[in-house]
Amino acid sequence: MRVFADLGWFFRAHWVRYAVGIILLFLVEVLQLIPPWLIGQVVNRFVTRHYTVTYLWRVLAVILLAQLLSYALRYGWRLMLYGGSLELASELRRRLYRHFTELSPVFYQQHRIGDLMAHSTNDVQAVQETAGDGVLTLADSVLTAAVVVATMATRINGFLTLVALLPLPVMAYVVTRYGHWLHDRFIKAQAAFSDLNDRVQEIISGIRVVRAFGQETWEKHEFRDLSEQVMVKNIAVSQIDALFDPTVSVIVGLSYFLALAVGGWMVIHRTLNIGQLTTFTLYLGELIWPMMAFGFLFNIVERGRASYERIQRLLTEKPAIHDRPGAVDTLAPGPIHYGIPTFSYPGADHPVLQDVTLDIPAGAFVGILGRTGSGKSTLLRLLLREFDLTAGDITIAGTSIYQVTLRALRAQLAYVPQDHVIFSATVRDNIAFGYPQASLDEIVRVSRLAEIDEDIRRFPEGYDTLVGERGVTLSGGQQQRLSIARALLRPAAILVLDDALSAVDVQTEARILENLRHATQDRTLLLATHRVKAVEGADWVIVLDDGRVVESGSPSTLLARASLFSKMWQRQQLVGVTKGEDAPW
Repeated sequence: MRVFADLGWFFRAHWVRYAVGIILLFLVEVLQLIPPWLIGQVVNRFVTRHYTVTYLWRVLAVILLAQLLSYALRYGWRLMLYGGSLELASELRRRLYRHFTELSPVFYQQHRIGDLMAHSTNDVQAVQETAGDGVLTLADSVLTAAVVVATMATRINGFLTLVALLPLPVMAYVVTRYGHWLHDRFIKAQAAFSDLNDRVQEIISGIRVVRAFGQETWEKHEFRDLSEQVMVKNIAVSQIDALFDPTVSVIVGLSYFLALAVGGWMVIHRTLNIGQLTTFTLYLGELIWPMMAFGFLFNIVERGRASYERIQRLLTEKPAIHDRPGAVDTLAPGPIHYGIPTFSYPGADHPVLQDVTLDIPAGAFVGILGRTGSGKSTLLRLLLREFDLTAGDITIAGTSIYQVTLRALRAQLAYVPQDHVIFSATVRDNIAFGYPQASLDEIVRVSRLAEIDEDIRRFPEGYDTLVGERGVTLSGGQQQRLSIARALLRPAAILVLDDALSAVDVQTEARILENLRHATQDRTLLLATHRVKAVEGADWVIVLDDGRVVESGSPSTLLARASLFSKMWQRQQLVGVTKGEDAPW
């Protein structure tokens, strides 16, 4: 029952709702005592022939009234208790979603999307059932048992009540053992479901690749194997689950046997009358539900406890990137300074950046050039604080990015990543994602700058066209240009493009860069790329190799001397003339 203590924060916050629900439940249990008592009285009157038709009609009316009141009260407690469980599920999903948005990239490198989705669906559902059916079953079984047993002991016969309840300790012990086994097996079943969920998510997202490589059959076999593992682990749960009802049925049957055997002996010896034995038997029938509920309760609680433990482990994950103590919520735009002695990704031994010292003037167009793995993206991600430095600092307008809040820092940045994220929404909503209050005219303006406006106008509904999940209906170049339009719309002082034009042709890239130079004269533009032509019009070029700045300067200065930049320019010019494409580094 530890899960109820773990959920105490929620029950305390909603104690009025649960108190009202339990009070209504108690009143129902009291009303349920009336029919058995009246039936016992009627039986005694039949035995002694002291009954009238009027008396019988009066009894029937009271029983009918009790049932009608029970109907109304049952409706009330269901609204209270089940409504509370729905609020808990909603609160847990909000907490998980909020937590997901605060966690850093390291977390997502270590956790699978399918597993996180399973936490947000199956695990939350199991906890919801604990706060709904679990609380109901606990309160109902305890209240019913307490009221019925007290009535049986005080109004009929205490000795007979004690005899009928003798098998209950055995049931309590056995069901507790079942609960422990169920808990362990349910955790394994949920983990298997997470694996299956993750696999489905991966295959659906990468269905184009699966088909392109003709791996449909292999993937079907993989899915079948995972599905069978889920089935086997859930059958293991069901094997324990199936033990509850038979065990409770045996105990209930034993209680009936003892009650009728001892009760019949007492009737024969005139220490109990027929009406009392009838009432006692009916009350014992009322106890069947608490006995059955006891096993049902352990089933729900152990499932809920296993799922809540999984959710709590996720919620206790600490964000690697967070606001430092004393961080201020304002940051003025200005020049950017990098001072990085060395930087390595968490868990890596080899440094990604070394001896990087850079000064980037405000409003400058800076090209960051280098081969794959040279550290271009890392340089930009450190500015975004996707990772934190362990040595050195990065400042904007003389203020360390670690002295301001993440919100203040990112308000100054508009970012276009290598992996473009397109939401299952309209084109208009995707572009306005970072600036929802933008007008259609503003959205059209930035779309023209990103050379995507003509493409959009050819879509069936123009800017109101719904794109598929992750932009499945868009080409790679369209996704990149839509992401650039999204960044341009955001009123940020620093525009960061991380290899954001790799999927467009050279001519379109040139037009976009020309548009950017004119449209962002008052904004700092950082462009990481492997194409020399993309940075020909930059104010300043930084060339990275193996995590170090090997050269920097204006494009004309670097071209005028025997630099790595000039060699790459000549090679890419030659390849561009002969083959119409870029040369590799």
